[in-house]
Amino acid sequence: MQKPIGKLATAAGAAAASAVLAAVPAMAEPSTVWTVSGSPAAVSATATGHVTLVLNGFIMTCSKSTASGTLRSASGNPAAVGSLTSVTFGAPGTPCTSVLGSPTLPTSTPWGVVAHDYAAATSTTTGHLTGVDFRTTLGACVFRVRGGASVTYANATGKLAVASTDGELTVVESVNCGDLAPLGARPVLRGDYLVRTAGTGVVPTVVGSHP
Repeated sequence: MQKPIGKLATAAGAAAASAVLAAVPAMAEPSTVWTVSGSPAAVSATATGHVTLVLNGFIMTCSKSTASGTLRSASGNPAAVGSLTSVTFGAPGTPCTSVLGSPTLPTSTPWGVVAHDYAAATSTTTGHLTGVDFRTTLGACVFRVRGGASVTYANATGKLAVASTDGELTVVESVNCGDLAPLGARPVLRGDYLVRTAGTGVVPTVVGSHP
């Protein structure tokens, strides 16, 4: 019979607390018109390295993660420029890992893609994801995380960098998790993805302007 996970987990992986967030480029005037190439464009995204969830010093790592959805032109600031209708953490034969075992992280979608500002000098958009929602199971411990996550998107490479900040995500449900994932805990999600127009190697572009 599995036992609830307690204080042992809180000390695991403490070194991750010093991980560096992606740098956010300087912004000019807020953009109000957003042009997406091929709008509406079906897109897919694949993680280029480890995606991590850090909670109270405890680290869960996924070496495989994918997403898919649609990007579209929009207006406003902020502006909803797309949605992700599928997000996966881990893959068959390549589960996510932690020092306490292999967690599963099924998601509930869609997650919204919202643009805030555009730096023409670097062709980079800053924004955030909305509606982030996933449930983590690790042994007898089950907890649900909801909220948002800050992102940047670079047209030159198609790199979508996810780097949530403290307080954007919150544990809203927790069963048998003890000090690992108490209600109200604030995990941090980080990972880099390469975005492509679905079925091609073409990088979709997102350009903001303020006519």
